[in-house]
Amino acid sequence: MFNRRMTTLSEQEFRVRSDEAIEQARKALLPLADEQGFEVELHDGVLDLVFEEPDETKFVVSPNAPVRQIWISAMSRSYKLAWAPERDTFALEGETLPELLIRLARTFLGSAA
Repeated sequence: MFNRRMTTLSEQEFRVRSDEAIEQARKALLPLADEQGFEVELHDGVLDLVFEEPDETKFVVSPNAPVRQIWISAMSRSYKLAWAPERDTFALEGETLPELLIRLARTFLGSAA
């Protein structure tokens, strides 16, 4: 039997770690946003990536405390990142929140090329 404490965060731990992860993702996205001309906005714990080109689009990154995940809504899809204790961050199939957001932004921006 596995130790649940190792893979599940308390609500307080989740809030602290999700805030840290979202802030880390915001910082990681700023150089790409400056280079490609999109906005990265953080308000009330929710991160928005706002694109005007190639189409007006918004990616929304928000913590979901009841299930202890960070959810991303982008390009008509939903991504649900869980706490990955081995990486000490939120991840989806091994890809961290900043890595996934940068990949999705590049994919979206490249889709018009």
